[in-house]
Amino acid sequence: MKRDILKIDEKLCNGCGKCVPNCHEGALKVINGKIKLTSELMCDGLGACIGHCPEGAITIETREADPFNEALVLEYQGHESILQHEHEGGGCPGSRAMVIEKPSLQKNVGSSPDQQSELRQWPVQLHLINPNSSYFRKADLLIAADCVAFSIGNFHGNHLKAKTLAIACPKLDNGIESYIEKLTDLIDIAKVNTITVMMMEVPCCGGLLNMVRNAMKKASSKVPVKKIIIGINGDVLLDEWV
Repeated sequence: MKRDILKIDEKLCNGCGKCVPNCHEGALKVINGKIKLTSELMCDGLGACIGHCPEGAITIETREADPFNEALVLEYQGHESILQHEHEGGGCPGSRAMVIEKPSLQKNVGSSPDQQSELRQWPVQLHLINPNSSYFRKADLLIAADCVAFSIGNFHGNHLKAKTLAIACPKLDNGIESYIEKLTDLIDIAKVNTITVMMMEVPCCGGLLNMVRNAMKKASSKVPVKKIIIGINGDVLLDEWV
């Protein structure tokens, strides 16, 4: 199968190893003074390590490669999958699906110092959401990196309002392939109207948009996608449809 996977230019690589701890899947090692991709099965192709190479020796290419093996990565990390099945109303209370009702706004709401939450549903972590939940159907979907809401002021009022939310970290989360499957289901089954991807300016955050793009390739239908990049200082650096 053809898929995105890491490519290392050994002429540029100086073997510094800065990329190794930033490959969360454990697919990179320093061997004989050069970085090597030790297993195609453990490379998810999202490129979280790219921004940590000072020589620009790492890029992403599309070629024939073995499919990413999440189970192998989990074994390497010494973890077990924490969730096998999604069931609305069951399991851990923290993952129980629910609609969050909002009280009617008071006319003098402007006098209150508190910012009203615009969150419309629970859960919000992409690992826990169920694409079949009613609140995703024909919704405007916001996929946000975990750090975004902590970096930008008025996230709720300016960006989350009237949207359903899913959050993820493409660098630290396990199960990227399962994320892509869920995003595909949100497009094909929930038939979301639009997808807005909010991510930080750091290189590893680009994996979030890559997940959406991969889901769009697998989906039988297409939806408009907007990309919003947030600076570490909280500024909106880019806001455009892709």
